Amino acid sequence: MTVPVRIKIKKLLNEQAKEQHVLVKGWVRTKRGNKNVNFIALNDGSTINNIQIVADPSVISEEILKQVTTGAAISVTGKVVESAGSGQAVEVVAEQIQVLGTADPEKYPLQPKKHSMEFMREIAHLRMRSSTFGAVFRVRHALSFAVHQFFHQKGFYNLHTPIITGSDAEGAGETFHVTNFDLKDIPLTPEGEVDYKQDFFGSETNLTVSGQLEGELGAMALGEIYTFGPTFRAENSNTTRHLAEFWMIEPEMAFYELQDNIQLAEDLLKYVVKYALEHCKEDLEFLSARAADEEKNKPQNERQEMNLLERLQFVLDNNFERITYTDAIDILRNSNPNKKKKFNYIIEGWGADLQSEHERYLVEKHFKKPVVIYNYPKDIKAFYMRQNEDDKTVAAMDILFPGIGEIVGGSQREERLEKLQKRMQEMHIPEESLWWYLDTRKFGTAPHSGFGLGFERLMLFVTGMGNIRDVIPFPRTPDNAEF
Repeated sequence: MTVPVRIKIKKLLNEQAKEQHVLVKGWVRTKRGNKNVNFIALNDGSTINNIQIVADPSVISEEILKQVTTGAAISVTGKVVESAGSGQAVEVVAEQIQVLGTADPEKYPLQPKKHSMEFMREIAHLRMRSSTFGAVFRVRHALSFAVHQFFHQKGFYNLHTPIITGSDAEGAGETFHVTNFDLKDIPLTPEGEVDYKQDFFGSETNLTVSGQLEGELGAMALGEIYTFGPTFRAENSNTTRHLAEFWMIEPEMAFYELQDNIQLAEDLLKYVVKYALEHCKEDLEFLSARAADEEKNKPQNERQEMNLLERLQFVLDNNFERITYTDAIDILRNSNPNKKKKFNYIIEGWGADLQSEHERYLVEKHFKKPVVIYNYPKDIKAFYMRQNEDDKTVAAMDILFPGIGEIVGGSQREERLEKLQKRMQEMHIPEESLWWYLDTRKFGTAPHSGFGLGFERLMLFVTGMGNIRDVIPFPRTPDNAEF
């Protein structure tokens, strides 16, 4: 008999090609049975569903079956038949099993039982084999593909902005330094400062916190660009919402004003959510059930009103509410939680920096739909945002989602050289370090806009996971760069 070509389990389950001889390979999730028959649940990562392998000890030797334990990698040749049991339409009756890699059941940490998320982070090298993380990272792939497809269809160009840069974009200073100095013998200037002229790049450099500034240069030549790459913040925050290394989607568009920018961001979010619902149905159903189970352990007042699938559909079914920062402050100041001092951060008046609790109140309680807030006070926003005529606000915007709060932040960029220079002086940002950025305001300046969408924030929303460390394969956080 001719050895069949390997078939992925996802394809096998979709086609349900009964009576065909197939070759499947994967990792054993579970094995159960008796002296007469063994049932092996096999998964190859292509789907959340397993294929059941039926192994008859009179056909498959006892020596082989002893090695077929949870975590082992095996190759199975057999016949697809209609399943006699419930839970699956077809199964494979094994004619031959080859053990490709054994897994000592006494030592293999990912046993078929419920494990805590904390434990799973300790075995990040294996956690993708679990149902939960297999689903999460298939969704991550789908969302990544959808982002590229959205921008490609709109005629945007993908620009690879530098990971090593001399700029920290927003002037926050929370950067990781890049050097090839011998850290035990760092050269100093006569004044006792680090002599960066002797370093590899001849100047002080760091890992990027944003591709935005370089993205603007691309937009002023190619029209519409987007970046999608890793960014780094040396912020010592050990929270469920912070990573030291994360991925950002940052489009920059020439000739876009603020409302154009808002519309593009809304269109992008709806597109990728719709793509996930259409292409990750089984994974999202599993993650929705998992999230609902987690919700039961939360206090009543912290539980989500909608399940995961309902929240995703909620984004598609609603036009985003657009309000000014001033209107948002009025709503929050007059809200019951504020009046009764139930907010951790009480809104006293105009100029306050909105916190996650305020953002979620607007989305989940007041408007009951995604919300866009625009025209923020210039004093709480970055130097590059376009100043409005009132000289108090800038043309900035944030998009707020249920359960997450801010998911997108962006603005129309300040294209007027004098205004930009003055703002940089006010914020003590030296012009000489950004001479190239200012040049775009000297040579053919034009209105332009852009925004940033944190990919892991998007992942949290779409998967319903509660911790940002669980939506990136190998999280980088304070005191943790393992794997």
